[in-house]
Amino acid sequence: MKLRKKVTIISIAVALCLCMLATNASANTYWQYWTDGGGTVQAYNGSGGNYSVNWWNTGNFVVGKGWATGSPYRTINYNAGVWNPQGNAYLTLYGWTRYPLIEYYVVDSWGTYRPTGEYRGSVYSDGGWYDIYRTMRYNAPSIDGTQTFQQYWSVRQYKRPTGSNVSITFSNHVNAWQNAGMYLGSSWSYQVLATEGYQSSGSSNVTVW
Repeated sequence: MKLRKKVTIISIAVALCLCMLATNASANTYWQYWTDGGGTVQAYNGSGGNYSVNWWNTGNFVVGKGWATGSPYRTINYNAGVWNPQGNAYLTLYGWTRYPLIEYYVVDSWGTYRPTGEYRGSVYSDGGWYDIYRTMRYNAPSIDGTQTFQQYWSVRQYKRPTGSNVSITFSNHVNAWQNAGMYLGSSWSYQVLATEGYQSSGSSNVTVW
């Protein structure tokens, strides 16, 4: 009887471990796809944390892979095996918070346009300097429909090389934003490593974990 109980306990423990492993393995499979309908966007939701997208003469779109619930403490790892924008595009950590409604970016690379805004300082993270900007969007699309909201940006001073495994330590940016008087909301929406394009063409293939 004691042996059966011990076996049962071990079986339950193994089952719980397997469940936890499955949860962790699927943690980065949130798929984000949004387009304003302009041009052509062909996006492929790959296995695990992989995605790819090809776009031609688009309006605005955001495609990415990550987590359904963001976190200020997460370190995001990724490999952009293909990053070939022709025009305005960002390779970026991207997400939203509510209360207040904030759209945020940590931009590692871009196409022809490097985003700017109201300069709020800089932060060194993951081997490079990022400039911090704050911008406003008025009556623009958001996760809560058409709204007016702030955007927080960390933009790497020089394009980050692609094709190898790299990390974004998001807490470094959150802390720097707070030091600049820029506070994210108390409720976290999705958080993805995204390809965003605007009036451009190009291709990308990214794996996130």
